[in-house]
Amino acid sequence: MSYRTNSIPHHIQHWLYAIGPHRGRGGFGHRRGGGFMGGDGFPGRRRLGASELQLVLLALLAEQPAHGYELIRLLEERSGGFYAPSPGMVYPALTYLEEIGHAAVAPDGNRKLYSLTDPGRAHLDANRDQATLILQTLARIGGRMAQVREAFAGVEDSDPQAADELHQARHAIKHALMRKRGCSPEEARRIAGILTRATAEILGKES
Repeated sequence: MSYRTNSIPHHIQHWLYAIGPHRGRGGFGHRRGGGFMGGDGFPGRRRLGASELQLVLLALLAEQPAHGYELIRLLEERSGGFYAPSPGMVYPALTYLEEIGHAAVAPDGNRKLYSLTDPGRAHLDANRDQATLILQTLARIGGRMAQVREAFAGVEDSDPQAADELHQARHAIKHALMRKRGCSPEEARRIAGILTRATAEILGKES
């Protein structure tokens, strides 16, 4: 597992998927070709590829030298706990970066301190946009996770049934909207009116 979602209730994981900017083109659990980043800047699959992880590690090392475990912690922190690559993923990536000359290693007690080399910086500069996009996406997902946790704070513990009913209602709306893709402008306006009135009622406002 490269993503930590086990600590989040199942219905909240679905909620996270629903609020993501997937626009009907996949999300956390949908595999698309091309890599981690989809065409809309959202993950196309559930884990970084080897070259993508290496690139992100270079971006972190460009900020400051770090030990392997520190790089794992930085990725976990920047994603709000969503992305925590295992040592079995990170250390082989660091070894490869050392072998090709993109990272240097210095002993630091009984640990290894990794730093960026000039060739590594040049490679990072050539792929800076991709590295930045991946890090920004992880941060955005982490921010959404925090929002969802806050939105569901207390509901899950005080009334699990109410939380489940809320999830089912949200899920039903999502599927209803998916079935209406490509509808006529008139139908789109009708649906927009329904959603607007529902929003007002949820917020306790007059429609």
